[in-house]
Amino acid sequence: MISFNVIEKCLECERPAIDGLTHPICKNKYSIDGVFSILAYKGIVKKLLYVFKYKPYVSSLKKFLVDFMYEGLIQKEVFMSNLNDKLCFVPIPLSKERERNRGYNQSSLISIGIAQKFNGIVLPLIIRVRDQKSQVGLRREERLKNSKGVFKINKDISMPQIIFLVDDVITTGATIIEATKILKKNGAKHVYAIIFASY
Repeated sequence: MISFNVIEKCLECERPAIDGLTHPICKNKYSIDGVFSILAYKGIVKKLLYVFKYKPYVSSLKKFLVDFMYEGLIQKEVFMSNLNDKLCFVPIPLSKERERNRGYNQSSLISIGIAQKFNGIVLPLIIRVRDQKSQVGLRREERLKNSKGVFKINKDISMPQIIFLVDDVITTGATIIEATKILKKNGAKHVYAIIFASY
């Protein structure tokens, strides 16, 4: 059975977070405001994401993943409290090589589906300027270092005040931390992440 009861963590200290929000004591000028994870990355969820991202590249799973994500998000009180505004979803970009090999960016597909569910918009605000080596097997400090400088801002798009980063899986959150930093340095007031599955 799949459960929506995921223990969400503060990305700054990696301890459990109330409602997915970054602890007030952990916050700094460029830290993420909160992370909303929907499912635990294990069992059938792990298998689903694997075939979504790797051979045989079952992109049609998008609808199933989006439906699950929507069901999880509407149970998140803090997320739902932001529905007064036009929600802006920003997918984490892949390297050009990975996107070419896969044929799509899984985060973009999820973003589009979620935006349709919530009558929001998807903005390609972040551009990946270099690929990072695989994060698998790296310690937290190494992941953070590996993610530095991988993104730049798309200057052709106006910066919204509230942004929801979208990704499929989160481990230490190094990529999300780096994306948040560049968004806040360029004018975003609040940045949250919505993640399909977390370790």
